[in-house]
Amino acid sequence: MAELEQLVARMEAGELPLEASVAAYKRGSELVKYCAAQLEKVDSQVKVLEGEMLKPFSADSAGADE
Repeated sequence: MAELEQLVARMEAGELPLEASVAAYKRGSELVKYCAAQLEKVDSQVKVLEGEMLKPFSADSAGADE
């Protein structure tokens, strides 16, 4: 994320010549894809953990209704 933020700041500031801007854009695109994949991976892990945590509560709740 830090590298992506630096690239965006440099591009927005107009510090880069055209060729470097194209390279920075390409690198930024790669970083966005990587970050999105990492977020998706973590999101999946959280959903698994939440599902595992809720299973015991669901079983306890079912017995309480009877």
